[in-house]
Amino acid sequence: MLNYLLHEQSCAALAPVHAASQAMRFLFNSPLNPHSHTIYGRAFAAGCEVSEYYTRRRGKPQFNIKSTIVAGDVIPVHEKIVWQRPFCRLRHFEPQKLHPHQDRKLLIVAPLSGHYATLLRGTVEAMLPQHSVYITDWSNARDVPLTQGGFDLDDCIDYLVSIFRGLGPNLHVMAVCQPAVPVLAAVSLMEEICDPYMPASIILLGGPIDTRVNPTVINRFAEQHGAEWFRQNVITRVPFLYPGFQR
Repeated sequence: MLNYLLHEQSCAALAPVHAASQAMRFLFNSPLNPHSHTIYGRAFAAGCEVSEYYTRRRGKPQFNIKSTIVAGDVIPVHEKIVWQRPFCRLRHFEPQKLHPHQDRKLLIVAPLSGHYATLLRGTVEAMLPQHSVYITDWSNARDVPLTQGGFDLDDCIDYLVSIFRGLGPNLHVMAVCQPAVPVLAAVSLMEEICDPYMPASIILLGGPIDTRVNPTVINRFAEQHGAEWFRQNVITRVPFLYPGFQR
């Protein structure tokens, strides 16, 4: 919780600096200001721009994918949410005019280990010419009130099974990094009961299933420290400044 509070305090302390830098940058970039045409004025405006940039509080980036090119045709793309639960929103990038090359449904399961789904914006863009693309947009736990319940590995698997069923048959799934394990578990559970909505194929990218094989530095670090060390040093509670207070 201390890290959260220090972060909030630093943002609050820098807010006046940000506001002043923004105002001074506007003033010294204005053509009505005679100093804006001097070397001193331009240098001062540039310094204010750097200060404003580094003190800016950034929110969640947007995908902002407006179109795609299929067989030489520019096709507008509309982004919408087609499935939603407290810890995840399923975004669909829907071409306004479905091209024959885009008749395959692809679900990209983004990492939920501290990344925004927009980290995979380039992947979505690259897949759009050949697929109708969906992506899991996981919620930041700090923004989900405790009244919405918890979210663990079992819940993640349940979410994925629900999404697979909601998107229907002939679905292809691409899991990037961390969700490789829950995706494999979800598909295995559906296979066990012969679920008709089981994905047609799954692609697991960069997500080790058995970490005992070819262990990395991270794997060895985890083995040396154990789960209790991580509970004490990496997990904290959300402070009162966020909707997920005490999570």
